[in-house]
Amino acid sequence: MTPLVRPDQGAPRSPGDEGLDEALRSITAWRVETSGERIARSRLRVSGMHCAACAGLIEATLLARRGVRAAQVNASTQTLVLDWSPAAVPFQALRQAVMAAGYDLAPDLAGPARELRRREHRQAVWRLFVAGFLMMQVMMLAWPSYVAAPGEMAPDQAALLRWGQWVLTLPVMLLAAGPFFRAACSQLRQRRIGMDVPVALGLGVAFVAGSGATLDPGGLFGHEVYFDSITMFVAFLLGARYLELRARHRAAQAIEEAAGELPELVERLKPDGTVESVPVGQLAAGDIVRVAAGQRIPADGTVEAGVGAADESLLTGESRPVAKARGDEVLAGSLNLHGVLTLRVRQVGEETRLAAIRQLMAQAFQDRPTTLRMADRVAGWFLAMVLVLAGLAALAWQLIDPSRAVAVAVSVLIVTCPCALSLAAPAAWVAAAGTLARRGLLLSRLDAIETLADIDTVVMDKTGTLTDPSPRLRRQWPETLDSETRSAALTLAGASLHPLARALATAIGAERDATRPAETARHWAIDEFSGRGLEALADDGRRWRLGAPRWALAQADGEAWRSGLADAQVVLSCDGIPRAGWDFDEVLRDDARMAVAAWRERGLDVELLSGDAPERVAAIAARVHLTRWRGGASPEEKLAHVAALQACGHRVLMIGDGINDAPVLARAQVSVAMGQGADLAKSRADALLVSDRLGAITAALSLARRTRQVARQNLAWSALYNAACVPMALVGWLPPWAAGLGMATSSLLVVANAARLGRDTAIRR
Repeated sequence: MTPLVRPDQGAPRSPGDEGLDEALRSITAWRVETSGERIARSRLRVSGMHCAACAGLIEATLLARRGVRAAQVNASTQTLVLDWSPAAVPFQALRQAVMAAGYDLAPDLAGPARELRRREHRQAVWRLFVAGFLMMQVMMLAWPSYVAAPGEMAPDQAALLRWGQWVLTLPVMLLAAGPFFRAACSQLRQRRIGMDVPVALGLGVAFVAGSGATLDPGGLFGHEVYFDSITMFVAFLLGARYLELRARHRAAQAIEEAAGELPELVERLKPDGTVESVPVGQLAAGDIVRVAAGQRIPADGTVEAGVGAADESLLTGESRPVAKARGDEVLAGSLNLHGVLTLRVRQVGEETRLAAIRQLMAQAFQDRPTTLRMADRVAGWFLAMVLVLAGLAALAWQLIDPSRAVAVAVSVLIVTCPCALSLAAPAAWVAAAGTLARRGLLLSRLDAIETLADIDTVVMDKTGTLTDPSPRLRRQWPETLDSETRSAALTLAGASLHPLARALATAIGAERDATRPAETARHWAIDEFSGRGLEALADDGRRWRLGAPRWALAQADGEAWRSGLADAQVVLSCDGIPRAGWDFDEVLRDDARMAVAAWRERGLDVELLSGDAPERVAAIAARVHLTRWRGGASPEEKLAHVAALQACGHRVLMIGDGINDAPVLARAQVSVAMGQGADLAKSRADALLVSDRLGAITAALSLARRTRQVARQNLAWSALYNAACVPMALVGWLPPWAAGLGMATSSLLVVANAARLGRDTAIRR
């Protein structure tokens, strides 16, 4: 099986691909199986969902179709990741199957998703209006029967009022409550018991009993009607679900705003110096663009000319303007606050930091943590018990007081609807993930919040992690570089994301007159060796190395070593012969001391684990008051060290940024990669720190424990609510309308409790 690729990456199209429209193709990746069949993975938006059980129903509906390999629905964000074969089943057939179950699909793009939300919102408002307006009318007709003394109301008047209530309740059942019945039927067809089953069953039983009492007050169903309870319950439930829908729509809109932060048109400079206005989608790497004050930066790039300041709060969480000058990097979606910047485009489209952030958040919300999966399983068993309990209650009251049997059964069905139980954990995890994102820490999986609460050891890299990713050049040997040496150093340094390589490229790049390396070095094949450096084979057969002195100078003689490179951190060599060396000053991150002190105050063991020279690691460790450190560690030694800590029972949080950190990031219980780090490191990490502020990790540790408390509070409240209300419903003390009010209020309290995690006070506690 081959990795997923985008259609524009050269994979041949199959007959099924030709049937995909442009919107669907743009959110679809492909893989080719060993049999030669091409499987599409599409990111879709789902509408019509209102509980966790809906996710399982949609997944079962899709998996039952021929050609569908996998379907994963996230109820919190209403997104679907679908693996399917377009050659075996058309997308419209899948969509029709989902629509038959009461839901709808659209590509996970701003335009279709916005239209889907607009339609869903309009339908929700209309249903709520019908239920709320008719509820008031039904209550007006039911009120006389509550206040009239026995015998005070004539039988024909009572019958007229009952018939009026029945007529007004009928639209509520058909229009407002229609989604409950459709979803319940779909769940039963799939042999699944979702939360709509007891709701629909309770409404159906109450309406049938009320209709029987209206037609024949002296018959089997007695003279009691429940139309006021039915309409009130539907209005309460729709009101609660409308508030949840609005919250989901606001979250989706915030993500779309991040995606829509790019300008539609941009000024591109032609080679002859003239300016043309082109759509941002036509930009390519290497283009020169001009961005005036107040405009959004269209792509990731480097400042070629001009001085300004960028607002990068959307991408990094940094609230203060970031100064930009020649050689500085800029991010797509950030706002140029002042000055005119001339930029060289480095990455466009889905390769930008903005796109990576969107994909990372989408991946995080697509995963269901262990606690969420456990809540889903508990809710399923709970629903089965509810149906059995309601049936037994109806039989018992049929013997005690047949006139109240239906009301008691309906109350039991309604009051035990486990909406709050299914919302308890998801609401807390999603709220916490959103809060951390605003602080610049993006989760690639929600399980990280769950695990962070149990961390007892923090292990971190030094260069680019504890220290600033942009070290300052302190000394160069020789003081003046010849053109060949400078060109080779620039070519090798420009091929790496290592902080020292980037600092070197910036320092010596400012000295050169040309804007690009020499032609002789442009097409070198460059290899990067984890923890050592970079190597390139020139066209003339010479081997250039840039990296750690001992590695780069494997064939150097002793005299050359003593002539000035003994203290160099980075050395350039050609066939083992030294050509240049550089020494850098490392600068601690602004909040490094404060973050390390905060972690130790929380009772965490903090260690510094670096591949740099031991004397440099010791110096940095002393500046942050760390006594546990290790230098000169290879990637294998880092991995072995963390594995040894875990073998002793420690739960490790690893923070790193380089390629050499990727293995240990994958091994740790929780891992955080720095935003400027290597792609391999970021792909192995559970979270990405785009704010470059270690205080965000401190906030995450605090919020993780707070989130677990809130999730447990929500689960405890759901259990307490059912423990108190179920007995009241069984003994007949809780009428159906009161049961509906209690169920809706319970769900709202759970959501409101989780919403507290969105405030800064949740982190400071």
